Amino acid sequence: MNRIKLMAFEAHDMRRGAFAALSVAILTAGIRYLFGLDIPHAVALLTGPIFLLLHFGLRTLGRNLLVRRLNDGSGRIPVAIYGAGSAGVQLLAALRQDLQMRPITFVDDNVTFQSMTVSGMQVCSRSGLEALVKKGRIKRVLLAMPSVSEPKMRRMTQELSELGCEVHALPTYSELVEGTGLASNLRPVTPDRLLGRDKVDLETAEVARTYAGRRVLITGAGGSIGSELCRQIILRAPHRVTLLDHSEYALYTISRELAPLALMHGVELVTRLGSVCDRHRMSNVIAESEIDIVLFAAAYKHVPLVEENEIEGLRNNLFGTLTTAEAAQQAGVERFILISTDKAVRPTNIMGASKRLAELAIQDLQTRSEVTKFAMVRFGNVLGSSGSVIPLFQDQIAAGGPITLTHDKITRYFMTISEAARLVLLAGAYATGGDVFVLDMGAPVNIRDLARRMVELTGLTVRDEDNPHGDIDIQTVGLRPGEKLYEELLIGNNMLSTPHEKIMRAEEGRLSQIEMARILKQIRTAIAANDPAALRAIIKANVDGFHVAETGLDDVV
Repeated sequence: MNRIKLMAFEAHDMRRGAFAALSVAILTAGIRYLFGLDIPHAVALLTGPIFLLLHFGLRTLGRNLLVRRLNDGSGRIPVAIYGAGSAGVQLLAALRQDLQMRPITFVDDNVTFQSMTVSGMQVCSRSGLEALVKKGRIKRVLLAMPSVSEPKMRRMTQELSELGCEVHALPTYSELVEGTGLASNLRPVTPDRLLGRDKVDLETAEVARTYAGRRVLITGAGGSIGSELCRQIILRAPHRVTLLDHSEYALYTISRELAPLALMHGVELVTRLGSVCDRHRMSNVIAESEIDIVLFAAAYKHVPLVEENEIEGLRNNLFGTLTTAEAAQQAGVERFILISTDKAVRPTNIMGASKRLAELAIQDLQTRSEVTKFAMVRFGNVLGSSGSVIPLFQDQIAAGGPITLTHDKITRYFMTISEAARLVLLAGAYATGGDVFVLDMGAPVNIRDLARRMVELTGLTVRDEDNPHGDIDIQTVGLRPGEKLYEELLIGNNMLSTPHEKIMRAEEGRLSQIEMARILKQIRTAIAANDPAALRAIIKANVDGFHVAETGLDDVV
């Protein structure tokens, strides 16, 4: 006897049912003829259709009762399927048998699909999805568009994540063929859910007024922060955006991605290879593009690498900043915005010290600048940026663990990449000269809690004493050289308000022109002599709060 699977009722089942109905009709007619039964011809003929109707009716009724029972389950996550094409339809068929997720609606950008019903489910627009998310009717979005390009998929993921729901992406066709997409498909792409706070709305009228029709230079344009700045700035309708990076591949990648966006918004896009340490090159780039605003995102930022390469770290982060800033001042650029870091506050590593020295150099330059307004923005850790813990933890989870922590008590401030980029743009709008802007990022996040949250968001569990059969182990390996348990955003307690309630302007001590000139001369001499020890001694003597952090687990409290 064949078993009936109520959730699966397709063309094959219909053909089998029709064959069975025809067999019943033939059998009835045969019995009537052989035994000479006094049964009207109409009754014999109707036995087949009646059997078919009962077969379809009972199957459909059973399926509907089962679906209703599953849909009433409070534990199922309501999801939307983005993409009403063949991949979306196949995903819907699979989800209708799933006990964890409940499909609510299709979403598609194609207006011909919107308001249609596909496979029994309504198709809505993106604005309709936003309304459903706000009402709490959708908790997760599944991107069923395997043929979409990677850059477009990243943009869609970021935009949908900002609605406040989880976003999962199916593997691309190439990933399916290569077998590389399945592990990442299990991971929700929800950087904002890892913040531990609400995202800050940094969209203001001042930003639009500051950048509309302007000519903007973005250094480090191929990096994670620089590339997001490029995307955000194009949406503000500048006249021209000049992208500069020393990496040919990074510059090629971001320019190729931005070309259609720039064309759509009528923005001229210029790409320039070069190093921010090359004074002649920077002067030429600024002059030829007639730059109004410089957004400086070119820096070495990975703490362990800069700790081992202190000469190049100082050359790039300090003198690259100063070289570009002086070129901007000489050309009469209106605004120069330096991207700094919370690691510049009482630094315990060369990277943080190099950024603090860059801040001091810019503030000193402001005292002799009549036209250019210089400002700095201090970031916390940017979720998802290159070198951050998020991609590292994602890779470790995908590999089955373990997740490696440097210390159980280590904490960090976090912000999303969109918050970071918009904070830079807003700082440019608020700059009055020599400002240090910081974002109110709430309480710092414990990294162990962050790791645990990432594991749980994938649907896995942490393996520990309370759960020895969990999926992912979290191991503590000790602080790295130059790393400290917690970061700070301010050196002192003097803060001034800005027109935005979540953005603060720090009032901190500055060095005199003579002091700054002496420090720069000493550092140049140490770099020329290739003397890391002398360089560290200069930093220790002149950077407020600089100290070497202990790296042993037992020594840190």
